[in-house]
Amino acid sequence: MSRSAHPAGPRHADVLPEGRYPGSTAPPADLNSLDPQVWAQTVRRSADGAVSVGGLDVRALAEEFGTPAYILDEADFRARCRAWRSAFGEGADVYYAGKAFLSRAVVRWLHEEGLNLDVCSGGELATALDAGMPPERIALHGNNKSSEEIDRAVGAGVGRIVLDSFQEIARVAHAARRHGRRQPVQIRVTVGVEAHTHEFIATAHEDQKFGLALAGSAAHPEAGGGPAAEAVRRVLQLDDLELTGIHSHIGSQIFDMAGFEVSARRVVGLLTAVRDEHGVELPEIDLGGGLGIAYTAEDDPSAPHDIAKALRDIVTRECEAAGLAVPRLSVEPGRAIVGPTAFTLYEVGTLKELEGLRTYVSVDGGMSDNIRTALYDAEYSVALVSRSSDAEPMLSRVVGKHCESGDIVVRDAFLPADLAPGDLLAVPATGAYCRSMASNYNHALRPPVVAVKDGAARTIVRRETEEDLLRLDVG
Repeated sequence: MSRSAHPAGPRHADVLPEGRYPGSTAPPADLNSLDPQVWAQTVRRSADGAVSVGGLDVRALAEEFGTPAYILDEADFRARCRAWRSAFGEGADVYYAGKAFLSRAVVRWLHEEGLNLDVCSGGELATALDAGMPPERIALHGNNKSSEEIDRAVGAGVGRIVLDSFQEIARVAHAARRHGRRQPVQIRVTVGVEAHTHEFIATAHEDQKFGLALAGSAAHPEAGGGPAAEAVRRVLQLDDLELTGIHSHIGSQIFDMAGFEVSARRVVGLLTAVRDEHGVELPEIDLGGGLGIAYTAEDDPSAPHDIAKALRDIVTRECEAAGLAVPRLSVEPGRAIVGPTAFTLYEVGTLKELEGLRTYVSVDGGMSDNIRTALYDAEYSVALVSRSSDAEPMLSRVVGKHCESGDIVVRDAFLPADLAPGDLLAVPATGAYCRSMASNYNHALRPPVVAVKDGAARTIVRRETEEDLLRLDVG
């Protein structure tokens, strides 16, 4: 596909390279099938052709809660929490990355399933505390935490603050002194590894805003002596801070473990330098999150058990080679837990067939409820869910209702040729980032999040109303 940069946004359409279909993709053999790797665990197509989730028909959900709506499979969410907790066991910590999607209900589920929580703003921290997450199981992240956010976190007694700059070392130390506590901290380092992912969400190469760089030559960046090592020296000199370990994060939507191997080697190199210079063996390392999920049938994510084994093996091997005790390991799955558990339910409004190209299918949401396609060129699947169809496949582009040519939900997909206004479509794997990054562009009302489980549905984040919008506009 070709996309051209323009001050007004991307071009209205892409030119198909050959023939009717995008790339070499052919229509699926069965438009009614639902790939279990892409959809939430309780999603089924019933005998009458409609799709259900948690035992509830999507048509009934649309009637009760309206569209667009994020439909979240609570049983699936909880099962994924347990899978990650079980995979890493008692010798490690699993922190759910709240930025993926956070609500008070989600915080309670995490607490009940034994996971910790990583937050990166005052709002996320407030949600976590209000919903009853024990503060010692909360980590505060972020590259520019305000003094107020730091003060609230220290005062609440959060179990970990991840330091991202020299300025934060002083700010957290001052807050800890004011509150009379010794605050546990980690130092986020940039390890010089750029994961195989979209440029905008690769976060460990050196030219970016996060963390403190490791030092040394390009061949041996773990050698010590640079910003990260200096941060260690400063923290160890402060009685108000307890340095528990080193944190790194190499990107998002990662399937290849090779990047984690290089990252772990370089983090262990810093641990070795700390031991040699200061006589201290830090007890923890956090390798971050970023593990990928299946958005389409072509994606092939690893299971939590396989990820846990690979990371433990990598860390153990590197520590044994360096003569270090194996530290406690932390990971931060967010998307990998919540992403596959939800889909966005839309109603079809209009269809425009462009002969020889594709059919534009307009739905009642768009970039205000899923900005990722416009922002990252993200790829999604889509299915007709209010009924089944034996019609021929139709190359389609699912678009939103916003006044923006880049308002695309699913760039290229096959839908039944008998698709009509009023049909319900669902886009799976929208549990992560879609609601978190939702906006009021064109004064759109952000959709609700509806949790379903065992034949019951309830709103956990309500739909915005026009009154909500006007209440913020003070005139």
